[in-house]
Amino acid sequence: MLNHADSAADAATADPLRDDDGAIRETFVEQVGAAIESADADALRSLVGDLHEADVGDLIEALDPELRPRLIRLMGADFDFTALVEVDDTVREEILDELPPQAVADGVRELDSDDAVYILEDLPADEQAEILEQLPSLDRVALTRSLQYPEDSAGRRMQSEYVAVPPSWTVGHTIDYLRENEELPERFFEIYVVDADYRFLGAVALDVLLRTRRPTRVAELMDAGRRRVRATADQEEVARLFERYNLIALPVVDDQDRLAGVVTVDDVVDVIEEEAEKDIKALGGVAGDEELSDSVWTIARGRFNWLLVNLATAFLASAVLGLFEGELQKMVALAVLAPIVASQGGNAATQTMTVAVRALATRELHDGNMARIVLRELLVGLLNGAAFAVITGVAAAAWFRAPDLGLVIGLAMVCNLVAAALGGILVPLVVDRFRLDPAVSSGVFVTTITDVVGFFSFLGIATIWFGLH
Repeated sequence: MLNHADSAADAATADPLRDDDGAIRETFVEQVGAAIESADADALRSLVGDLHEADVGDLIEALDPELRPRLIRLMGADFDFTALVEVDDTVREEILDELPPQAVADGVRELDSDDAVYILEDLPADEQAEILEQLPSLDRVALTRSLQYPEDSAGRRMQSEYVAVPPSWTVGHTIDYLRENEELPERFFEIYVVDADYRFLGAVALDVLLRTRRPTRVAELMDAGRRRVRATADQEEVARLFERYNLIALPVVDDQDRLAGVVTVDDVVDVIEEEAEKDIKALGGVAGDEELSDSVWTIARGRFNWLLVNLATAFLASAVLGLFEGELQKMVALAVLAPIVASQGGNAATQTMTVAVRALATRELHDGNMARIVLRELLVGLLNGAAFAVITGVAAAAWFRAPDLGLVIGLAMVCNLVAAALGGILVPLVVDRFRLDPAVSSGVFVTTITDVVGFFSFLGIATIWFGLH
């Protein structure tokens, strides 16, 4: 039995903001909503002012849409615009549309450059220009440069705030500079060494710097082989470097090898989540930028095209059934069992395709191991095909009291699961060769293969077998 002391302890440790599932408590959302409705700025600041920006982001999404911009206006200078990085793109765009450019500029001015770029990049060019014009010249130049890099590139993800020193400085000089300079980034992990033209020479980790005597020159400590990445590199490449080499920060250089910024691990976590989400959605034929906050019309329009392609392929599979119309009329059991073969093949192909697409995305599947992986999947398809041939064959024979029918569906099951294995691995490989996204393009082709092969093999074998007997 739970005693009063245990109950008191549980109450004391309970999160007043979030429930057991991690969602913002409805009572808290109602309190914030009431403060906004009554325009009570002091009450709102007492409720929201000390929250982490991630919590504020979740709170904003939980509020009614019309209350979101009002919260920001009431909070004024106390609102941390970093919270807008934590919300869905659709929510953020709706909020920014309701705020005057001056308010957005004031909020962006206090952000790290990477967060500022993240907020500004989806705005129309004229709104971007209007907001940038109201920023200090140095901030404006840095943000404009980042916004000119390709979308989903290292240049878009980097922050322009970093610590750079010349190689001639000593450890003592560098430490004094770090202590006295008030314009340093809020958090950093290493010191970058650059020449007079700001070309990247190397890096010095903070722990190495602090453990070295003051007279030592920075040039003697720097890692000249420190990994770096071009500003135009894709963010997936950046994420792979972090994963492969256990990085915390990665310097970003331009085409002249000049230091342009730094990507930190917190941004890479967002990249990994974003890319994984895109791949999962793409496999299901859903647009990568679809959000839970999108309108019904936006979601329906985004899904329509892929459903239309699937409809066309479904007609192709139905056409195969039409070729065997006579056999289907003679034996109803064929019509009942044909979808089982096609469905099982589709499921098997989806398993193989999912593994293949993910392996291509992470560069684990390449020319060096391609033949081995294809052969492995073929053998897996053959093994599972044989197993399910026995299962479905026995079930069909018992169901319709026709041993011949069990043999026919068993042979068809082997054919289709082998075809599913080959389609699931080869289609993503071919699509990738054409520089298309296999996550987006593979599913419809693989499903078509398994439907066509499934129907054709089952009905074709049945036609031949029963024709001979």
